[in-house]
Amino acid sequence: MLPLEGITVIALEQAVAAPFATRQLADLGARVIKIERAGSGDFARGYDETVKGMSSYFVWLNRGKESITLDIKDPEDRVLLDAMLAQADVFVQNLVPGAMKRLGLDGETLRAKHPRLITCSISGYGSEGPYRSKKAYDLLVQCETGLLSVTGTPESPAKAGISVADISAGMYAYSGVLTALYERERTGVGTGFEVAMLDALGEWISQPYFYAGYGGTPPRRTGARHASISPYGPYHAGDGVQVFIGVQNDREWAALCADVLGRPDLARDPRFIRNSSRVENDAELCVMLEEALSGLTAQQVTERLDEVGIANARLRSMHEFAEHPQLEARDRWREVDSPVGTLRSLLPPVTVAGREAAMGAIPALGEHSDAIRAEFASKSPTKDQS
Repeated sequence: MLPLEGITVIALEQAVAAPFATRQLADLGARVIKIERAGSGDFARGYDETVKGMSSYFVWLNRGKESITLDIKDPEDRVLLDAMLAQADVFVQNLVPGAMKRLGLDGETLRAKHPRLITCSISGYGSEGPYRSKKAYDLLVQCETGLLSVTGTPESPAKAGISVADISAGMYAYSGVLTALYERERTGVGTGFEVAMLDALGEWISQPYFYAGYGGTPPRRTGARHASISPYGPYHAGDGVQVFIGVQNDREWAALCADVLGRPDLARDPRFIRNSSRVENDAELCVMLEEALSGLTAQQVTERLDEVGIANARLRSMHEFAEHPQLEARDRWREVDSPVGTLRSLLPPVTVAGREAAMGAIPALGEHSDAIRAEFASKSPTKDQS
């Protein structure tokens, strides 16, 4: 039995943040009913057509859900939605702030009718303040939090390569739902909470904030290198292949110099004797490291690093990640059903012995509309939960 079996989640969701949160719940066994627009559905369905004609975003975010098409402004569909909410445990939505209150679907109104209901609202900037109604997409929130100011090269800022603002908000919404479910077990009463993308990514950007706010200068943009630790980044071996090396302390630095580079004198060089001085002289240090590594292949470098316990990694492409030997050895890939056939997907990262995530099918638009309408049509929209 999965831990959330018996829990019903109604998701009035689109794009990334809310679907990412509810997919985690579905993987844990919750029944997630996704409400979509008739005709077009969640607009993430149209972001691309790269997965056998389906959107890579939608495939990633929506396995294990049921899809129903509803017009929540239509009186008959609204009666059906009310009946669904009366039987639900959790309601997640990420429409623009204010829209739910105008429709009488805000958390306060719903919990007055259904005291055990847990309500989660996800927005870009929160339900109050001057940015309340401002449109918020992932890249824009990355800008507003200052993430781009610390990401990229000295010459040019760069966004994160994944939807990090959406993902952070989705993960806090997911943990918020789990917390609320646990709280309800003790109190018998549901709760409402909101997650703003600005707040979620703001939490993740806190280390640069502290560094800049109390250190007086912002972290440097250093490309693939670490802004405040050295050596920490990519270095070319003699065969031209890059090896990422991450030294965490002066003891590891001394071991790198003596046992990997064959240059124990570097550890005593005043320019490199401690981390702050290595960061200050990082460009010069990089040249000296690559000179010392020029007689070794990348494989030899990684073997030496592993022998002395210094962290290292290969710069892999998406194709190489898909064939990662560690994922293969740990049997982390599964087949997931979809309207275009089976698709290869990773198991969720939390591993529990003897239990496996549901990994349900990815739904076609409105695939479950008839069944859901038949199920809830006869149920009272005002019936409270027991």
